[in-house]
Order: sequence, then C-alpha cells, then structure tokens
Amino acid sequence: MYEMKPEYYTGIEAIDQEHSRLFDMAQETQDLLGDNLLYDKTEKLNSLISELIDYTKTHFAHEEDYMRSIRYAGIDGHMALHRRFEDSLMQFDPDSLEDREKQDEIAEKLLGFLITWLIDHIQRVDMVYANSVRQ
Repeated sequence: MYEMKPEYYTGIEAIDQEHSRLFDMAQETQDLLGDNLLYDKTEKLNSLISELIDYTKTHFAHEEDYMRSIRYAGIDGHMALHRRFEDSLMQFDPDSLEDREKQDEIAEKLLGFLITWLIDHIQRVDMVYANSVRQ
C-alpha cells in the first residue's frame, strides 16, 4: 500500500533508495496496525519509532551533504524543515506505548504523520533541489 511511486522519484539514486526505505517503514507501521493477533505492540512500536528516528537523521545528513555538494541555495530552509520533522518525531512518547488501549491510536498517528510529511516533502521540497540539478 505504501511504496515509492514514479512521482516520488527525484532522479538521485541514493536519495530515492532512502525515500523508498521510509515508505517501507510506513508500510511496516500499517502492517503492525493490521496485526490483530499481536496483543501488546509496545516493543514493535518502540522499535519502529527508534528506527525511524535513526534512519531519518541518517537520510537527512545524506540529503544535506548532497545539497551542499551542488551548492543548493535553499539549503538553510530545507534543513530547518528537517529539524522540525525530527522535533515532531520526538513527540512520540515511548512511555505512552505501555497503554495497550492506545497503541493503535499512536500507530495511526505515527503513520499519518510519516506518510503525509514524506509525500508532501518529496513532492514540494525535495523536487526543488532535484530539479535545480537538471537545469
């Protein structure tokens, strides 16, 4: 359900591969939501959130290095958006995952946040620097 589509490809292979992994994490979150046999999702949710935090930091560092390499003029604003995403992601409180009744709600919020941000960011922000290379 959540996967890279042609309109999400920047044409920069390394960046596209990392975006693809982020879509995979969104799909893993969706799969966890649909797993009605798993009574306590605390461990899996913690793992997903932790991996997402680590992976986005790595991805953002790669993307920012790339923007520096092409001397992208809009890098400061782009980096500010990355920091806001990281700050928002840190709002997912691991302690709240202990409440099994709220786990699906938290997973839904995480999924909605991730997929909305990812699609919007790729199409409206990442494509700007990707297109600047092609000009």
